[in-house]
Amino acid sequence: MDGGQPHRVIKYSFSKMGRGKANIKVKVKNLITGALTVKSYLSGNSVEPVEIEKKHLQYLYKDGEGLHLMDPVSFEQIEIEKDKIGDYINYLVEGEKVWVQFWGDKVIGVELAASVILKVVETGPGEKGNSATSILKPATLESGVVIQVPAFIKEGDRLKINTQSGEYVSRV
Repeated sequence: MDGGQPHRVIKYSFSKMGRGKANIKVKVKNLITGALTVKSYLSGNSVEPVEIEKKHLQYLYKDGEGLHLMDPVSFEQIEIEKDKIGDYINYLVEGEKVWVQFWGDKVIGVELAASVILKVVETGPGEKGNSATSILKPATLESGVVIQVPAFIKEGDRLKINTQSGEYVSRV
């Protein structure tokens, strides 16, 4: 923590030169502002761990202000700014549940599964007879995101999508 705000380590490196103390460099992301910083520490130094609470919330809808989620136990609704969601916004479907991370009463992030299953709502026709090569075509999914899929995919198919890379994994 720096300035009383929580940080997440993105990358770290460890180096020891000669007889001196070891040096640890970390690239950290401020979980409140999103700013990236590089920090150096000598071996033996420590940082204070941060208590983060996770809640399983149901995604209701998005509007111009942000995303609206509901706690399915207490029915309490919260609004999250779109920048706290990042690229995961492309894989959210109304009614689905997501893990929301809290630091105190502040939302600091959202976690999705490594892959999600989404339905194809629009895609062009596939080419027949050319199965030797991997021809890709654009497909619009139910969340609104457009991804590249193999030519044999058609409207109504349910697809497994990698949420880290945004790529097609398989047909379900």
